[in-house]
Amino acid sequence: MTPAVGLAFQSDKDPDDYVRLARLAEDAGADVLSVYGDFGYQPPIVALTLMATATRRVRLGPACLNPYSLAPFEIAGQVAALDLVSDGRAYLGIARGAWLDSVGIAQKAPATTLREAIEVCRRLLSGDTEGFEGDVFRLAPGTRLTYRSVQEQVPVMVGTWGPRTLELAGEVADEVKVGGSANPDVVPWVRERIARGATRRGRPLDDIGVCLGAVTVVAEDGQEARRLAKREVALYLAVVGELDPTTELPDGLLGEIRESLERDDLDTAAQLIPDDILARFAFAGTPAEVARQAISIFEAGATRVEFGTPHGITPDEGVRLIGEHVIPRLRQREWSR
Repeated sequence: MTPAVGLAFQSDKDPDDYVRLARLAEDAGADVLSVYGDFGYQPPIVALTLMATATRRVRLGPACLNPYSLAPFEIAGQVAALDLVSDGRAYLGIARGAWLDSVGIAQKAPATTLREAIEVCRRLLSGDTEGFEGDVFRLAPGTRLTYRSVQEQVPVMVGTWGPRTLELAGEVADEVKVGGSANPDVVPWVRERIARGATRRGRPLDDIGVCLGAVTVVAEDGQEARRLAKREVALYLAVVGELDPTTELPDGLLGEIRESLERDDLDTAAQLIPDDILARFAFAGTPAEVARQAISIFEAGATRVEFGTPHGITPDEGVRLIGEHVIPRLRQREWSR
């Protein structure tokens, strides 16, 4: 197994920043560039298009779009356009999505909705015009995109922590991403659930990649890196902390973090996070420390790690350190499965 390294970016930047950071990341040796599809931020297709025109080698995709706020026809159209701009380097990241209740969007029948959305997208991206009649989505016979993706089959990544969705991914996905995790103990748990779906479908488990991605802060000063990472992780630990079945959190920790955030006291929320808990939900420390953490994730059976925003004390410095000191350590290893 050759490990794949991805860098993921929040879509909160100026256009020139996406171009510059994409070039830096590709030159640094990254294999994949992802842009988050988080609620309230810029649509990832904008950043991805800019990144595609600035690069020549890396794969690119949203991590992730959801079929509740964006119809599968629109998802397929955006990904086909990205595939054209990137000359066949696009992937489709799809997930249930979060926080949609705040805009009045219900998320009914998530497993069925995801399954059918992936089917619709694949048919549209491959040029299939036979039509589709599902419980949630349909395509009338003859429905098609007026332009085709470069790839006949655009890879599909499912983002999830949910056991049922992991099984679904084992049936239909090319890759699974567990977001907000840098914990090697999660990998066997994820692969076991993917295997159930893969077995039902008669698919080899090795056909399905497993990616762990999380907030990343790499710095020469490891303590400073962890301090900044805790501020980022505090914003999502109250959610993902309860999803990780392999981590026992200190009693009352999540409640105290929630209370601090409700008071807009991010400093206190961050200080509540112990270093050992941080290491299960973020990549943070010196380049050598982050490389060791990534190695442990690959050794547990993952096929990709994704280093997420903000990457370093500054984005450019973080990408530089990842390229100069983290990725080379990963490339020097001999991997086997």
